[in-house]
Amino acid sequence: MSSIKYIGVDDTDIDLFESQYVVPEGMCYNSYLIEDEKIAIMDTVDARKTSEWLQKLKSALDGRTPEYVIIQHMEPDHSGSLASLLKEYPNLTVVASAKAIQYMGQFFENAKINSKAIAEGDTLSLGKNTLQFIAAPLVHWPEVMVTYMASEKVLFSADGFGKFGAYNADPDDWACEARRYYFNICGKYGLQVSALLKKASSIEISKTCPLHGPVLEGEKLAEAVRLYSIWSNYDVETPGGVLVAYASIHGGTKAAAEKIAEMLKSKGATKVAVADLSRDDMAETIEDAFRMESMVLACATYDGDIFPPMHNFLHKLSIKGFQRRRVGLMENGTWAPQAARIMRGMLEGMKNIEIVEPTVTIKSRMKESDLEQLNALADAIVKK
Repeated sequence: MSSIKYIGVDDTDIDLFESQYVVPEGMCYNSYLIEDEKIAIMDTVDARKTSEWLQKLKSALDGRTPEYVIIQHMEPDHSGSLASLLKEYPNLTVVASAKAIQYMGQFFENAKINSKAIAEGDTLSLGKNTLQFIAAPLVHWPEVMVTYMASEKVLFSADGFGKFGAYNADPDDWACEARRYYFNICGKYGLQVSALLKKASSIEISKTCPLHGPVLEGEKLAEAVRLYSIWSNYDVETPGGVLVAYASIHGGTKAAAEKIAEMLKSKGATKVAVADLSRDDMAETIEDAFRMESMVLACATYDGDIFPPMHNFLHKLSIKGFQRRRVGLMENGTWAPQAARIMRGMLEGMKNIEIVEPTVTIKSRMKESDLEQLNALADAIVKK
C-alpha cells in the first residue's frame, strides 16, 4: 500500500493562470501527504485555495501532526499557503533549498519559519521511507528541487511533467495541454530540463507526481519522457509541419496567409496550423511554433513597423528561446512595406533560424500576379 496520499485541489474558477494563460479546464495545484513515522507534506497550494486545501490536509491527517513540509518550488501557486499552514502547525520544519528559504523571507516577511536547507544528494528519513533531493535549478525557477522516494520509485517532479487543466481533465490526452504548458512555462530552459532528465535517467522511476496535472506511470510516463526529450532539445516534434501565423489589420494579409496555407497543404505539408495573432490564443501559437518544423509569418506594415500582435508574438518567441527552425516571410503595405525587414531583424536575434526565400511582398490586397511568389515560397518551405 502506498504511503503517498493526494491532497491537491482544483481551481475551476480561475480566468488566467499566471495572469496570461487561458485555462478552460481550470488548473490543479498538487500537494501530497507522505504517511510514515514522521509525516511529510509535499508542497502547498495557491492562496486562492488555502481553505479547501487545509481542510483536505486535516482530513487526511486524521488528528495526527505533520513533522515536515517540503517546498520544492517557491512560486506562489505552490507556496502560497505556507504561512497559513505554519499558523496551524507552528512546529513544522520547512525543508527546502537554501535559495528557496531566501525567497520565503521575501514572500512571507513576518512569518516564523523553522527551516532546514537541503542540497543535491541530501536525504531525509521519515521512517520506512527516505527522501532524496535532486537539484533542478531553472526548471523553471533557480531554487527548484525535485524529490525521489526510492521505496516506491516515485519522483516528485515539481513543475516537470506538468500541464494545464484540472487534476483529472482529459486524462487520455496529456500531451495537448502539457505541450502548451511546457513551451510557455519552461520553454526557455531546455538545457536545464535536459540536465534534469539526465539525472532522472540514473534512477528507477515508476511514477511521477508533478505539481500540476495527473500522476504519470507506465506507458503515459514513457511517452512523457519521450516528448520532454524532444522539447528540451528544441527538436521537431512534427516533421514537415508548418505554422502560418498572421497579423492582419483589414483582412488583406489574412487572405494571403490563408492562401499560402492552402498551397502548403496541397504540396504535402504533413500538418498546417493557421493562427490569427490578433485573436487566437497566443500560448497555443507559441506551442505550434516549437512543435512544427517550419513557420510562415505574414504581417501588415503599421506605423513604419510591424503590426503589434506580430511584434508581441516574436518577442515572446525570443524570450522562450525559440531556435532551430525554418521561417518564411510575407509582408503587406499600401505605400511602404517594411514588415519583412523588421521581422527578419527580430528573428536574427534567435538561434539557428533559417530564413526561407523568396520573401513575399503584397501591396494592399493579394492579386493574381502575387500567386507566383506565394507558390514559390510554399515550394521552398515544403521542399527542404
